Amino acid sequence: MARGFKLKLGAGAYGSVFKGNLCSGPSVAIKMLSESKGKGQDFINEVATIGRIHHLNVVQLIGFCVEGSKRAIVYEFMPNGSLDKIIFSKEGSISINYKRIFEISVGIARGIAYLHHGCEMKILHFDIKPHNILLDENLTPKISDFGLAKLYPVENSIITMTKERGTNGYMAPELSYNNIGGVSYKADVYSFGMLLMEMIYCPHWIYDQLGKEQEIEIDVTKEDMEIVKKMIIVSLWCIQWKPDDRPAMNKVVEMLEGDIESLNMPPKPIIFPHETIAENQRNN
Repeated sequence: MARGFKLKLGAGAYGSVFKGNLCSGPSVAIKMLSESKGKGQDFINEVATIGRIHHLNVVQLIGFCVEGSKRAIVYEFMPNGSLDKIIFSKEGSISINYKRIFEISVGIARGIAYLHHGCEMKILHFDIKPHNILLDENLTPKISDFGLAKLYPVENSIITMTKERGTNGYMAPELSYNNIGGVSYKADVYSFGMLLMEMIYCPHWIYDQLGKEQEIEIDVTKEDMEIVKKMIIVSLWCIQWKPDDRPAMNKVVEMLEGDIESLNMPPKPIIFPHETIAENQRNN
């Protein structure tokens, strides 16, 4: 299927991903898990989780292979790669406008909302970030990489965690500080808020312009400004420090799809965690 694993699509802590073809013709992505990740829970998590899901904005599982110590997961192939290659690209190989960025953000929000509210079991991803959002030929976003995901009964609001899960910069504060609230699906909401911020500002592009000592000129129409303002307001709601202050993902979808006039400004996000810790200690 992988034709000798000649075409490598990417690599990470989990292993490597290669392009392959099914006998029937369609291209697929084959994730070969590293030996440490292929043993036990990570492999079972990903196959068991994604095998339950059928949604436009979640990558489709084609199948999996087990042979000796080798573990492979086969997904539908995403020709435009991952979102980080667009928002962090220095070359700007794919040019997208604010309207398309907004459409991608809504698709991601719908996918996460489905994981939280649309399945028989509540699925918490715990690693929402640009690298784990794949784009098909139409730039439709699809959530991928469920190695850290956890399944819980829908009625469970708070879950027990034995260790931190996620990626620094996107990881919700309650995963590190146990005095601000329990761990729940709101951890994914926080990660989405951080992702939304990056989609708005495309940090590599701005950094390059500053490095060249060029004035940053952004040609923004009135419509684009409304899109940017809406995404900023929603992202600020999502990255509220306390989980209870963040909206659920189905509410986030409503906020993104609704009129900007109906959005209220959220409280100012807390940047320094010691401020909250000191405040909580004073109140207790």
